[in-house]
Amino acid sequence: MRKDSASLGLRAVAVAAVLFVALPLISLFFRAPWSELGSIASQRATRDALFVSLETSVIAAVIATLFGVPLAWFFARAQVKGLGAIRTICIVPMVLPPVVGGIALLTSLGRRGVFGRFLYDWWGISLPFTRTAIVIAQVFVAMPFLVIAVESAFRQLDTGLEDAARTLGASPLRVFFGVAVPGARGAIAAGIALAWARSLGEFGASITFAGSFPGRTQTLPMAVYELVATDYRSSIVMSLILVVISVVVLGSMRDRWITGAAK
Repeated sequence: MRKDSASLGLRAVAVAAVLFVALPLISLFFRAPWSELGSIASQRATRDALFVSLETSVIAAVIATLFGVPLAWFFARAQVKGLGAIRTICIVPMVLPPVVGGIALLTSLGRRGVFGRFLYDWWGISLPFTRTAIVIAQVFVAMPFLVIAVESAFRQLDTGLEDAARTLGASPLRVFFGVAVPGARGAIAAGIALAWARSLGEFGASITFAGSFPGRTQTLPMAVYELVATDYRSSIVMSLILVVISVVVLGSMRDRWITGAAK
């Protein structure tokens, strides 16, 4: 009887948690101006913001993968002094307020930034308030999510296969691409999806470092923010677009999230 009561209590808590997350999303569909959906979605401002969001988030996900997967491998296999401190620094963007991340990027890569001044003075390259700045901000905040997911998968792999490959003369690169990456492909795919979704929804660091210029650097989250006070109906439509895209992509990765690194 006590077990049944405990099980019932846990289920009630789980249902409450589901409702807490789901109800705000469902409310968007109830409040959406369905009669105006087509006209709002086809507006140039909406199309431009969607294009900027998709373009930059895809590029950011690719870059996060190219750098994040090897970094995750390093964290999972390296045995060097200070590795914990290095890992902490690399995943700090996960917990930083996004606007703080934007300020950090400005102080680093702005025209008068620690490193950005050299780019501007020597080569005339100015990164802030460009589309490139959006990608940089997205990679900065999204890559740690991929690294955490993939590092966990690498740690769960059977290192015996890697040792056997080395014994047979495989180079470190051959071991990495021939044994480790295929073994963690499920987690890598899930990490890519998570990094892309995080990039798509990025707002704080991007608007601080890249600004919100329609047709140039304004992403859908920025457009939603600016429209809330002036055109609430349009902001709901744009929010729906983001929700649908994110749900479709993350939903397609459901099995990989559940089964973890094995696949």
